[in-house]
Amino acid sequence: MTAPGQGPGGTDLHLELPAEGARRTALAQALRSAVRSGRLAGGTRLPPYRTLAADLGLARNAVADAYAELVAEGWFTARQGSGTRVAEGVATAGAPAAPAGPAPDRPRHDLLQGKPDPASFPRAAWAASARRALAEAPTEAFGPGDPQGRPELRRALAGYLSRARGVRCGPENIVICSGFANGLRLLSSVRPLDWAVEAYGLPFHHGILHAAGVRPHPVPVDEDGARTTELPSRARTLLLTPAHQFPTGGRLLPARRAAAVEWARAADGVIVEDDYDGEFRYDRKPVGALQGLAPEHVVYAGSLSKSLSPALRLGWLVLPDRLRDQVLAAKGLRESWASALDQLALADFIECGAYDRHVRRMRLRYRDRRDQLVAALAARAPEVRVTGISAGLHAVLELPAGRESPALAAAHAAGLALDGLSSYQHPADPTPPREGLVIGYAAPPDSAFTRALGALAGVAGAASGAC
Repeated sequence: MTAPGQGPGGTDLHLELPAEGARRTALAQALRSAVRSGRLAGGTRLPPYRTLAADLGLARNAVADAYAELVAEGWFTARQGSGTRVAEGVATAGAPAAPAGPAPDRPRHDLLQGKPDPASFPRAAWAASARRALAEAPTEAFGPGDPQGRPELRRALAGYLSRARGVRCGPENIVICSGFANGLRLLSSVRPLDWAVEAYGLPFHHGILHAAGVRPHPVPVDEDGARTTELPSRARTLLLTPAHQFPTGGRLLPARRAAAVEWARAADGVIVEDDYDGEFRYDRKPVGALQGLAPEHVVYAGSLSKSLSPALRLGWLVLPDRLRDQVLAAKGLRESWASALDQLALADFIECGAYDRHVRRMRLRYRDRRDQLVAALAARAPEVRVTGISAGLHAVLELPAGRESPALAAAHAAGLALDGLSSYQHPADPTPPREGLVIGYAAPPDSAFTRALGALAGVAGAASGAC
């Protein structure tokens, strides 16, 4: 017999008892097993015996006696006003001990790219926006919703992207998704199979395209971004990071931006513009979105993963009219949408100015982090060239051929988590890989950042000195 019991504190209790036999004894044994296995953790409040008796179809005295037996044995505790609870320290007393072994070799300093500072999340401002959004949400917001996204957020984004990034769109052109990866999956399902991709990019994105059956055509990348004058004739879609090439850090030159737009118009192609860190520019004026040059041929994609937090799975696609219905059809009426309440909170967060204030504050913080990184390397590893530092949350330490692998091994030994530049090369690119270290400098806490830079400078100095 299986039955749930629920106490006033909301504790659901699933127990299986035989249909016949000594029910009190069986109940006591089932409770012991639940505690011994860890299903009932120490401190868990049990349902009142009257409630459990009614749920299980037992006499109240049978349940009361079973509780008393387990209290006497030390499995439970009972105090006036506190009810009956599982005793602390016994929940796993009968469970097999985990095998002893060495502690995992975890890095002391996380310098992996792509991570904003988690400690700087604006909790109070976000909570205020969430409260207002919840209080003012229309009733229909708690229903199935619209796969295109909440109209409040699409209106707020249309205004923000227009003034801050130079995007030309209205709310009707925006589709809300669960981050850029979700948007890329949608786009890869509706676009022709031949895509031009930058020779260096995020392997996770390469995997999404591969899973969709995309035929990749790598485009060479240099210090000025993708060489868009060399786009393959077969491609009809181009995935591009024009504001800050990922991961090498170059900005796409005006002539190359124009060449990309000219290609899209001539081939009736589509450019997918991944503006992954467009808000963070340090030593130059902000670069407007490529979408502003040709809205009918560019899909602008953005998200909160760098500007606010990857924990908020919110992103957006700004789509040409001809693609909107196709993307919505791919998304589907029962697709797993982004939370409507998070969308409403973000709409308020943008409209009240909190998003702009947060971005400005983080721009100063990340620039200071970047400056500390450059100064530490200049002092201790002056031979190393640091690139991609005019924007974003990461930098690249260029290394001569043959030095990346030893440098990564030295970094691991020094407790540093970071990536090699060659790991970002598209597997279909036939050219020899560029070597270097990709350094994310936004996430480490202030208390550890100086030590992380010291360890990194030592690794970089050794790598350059051994060349």
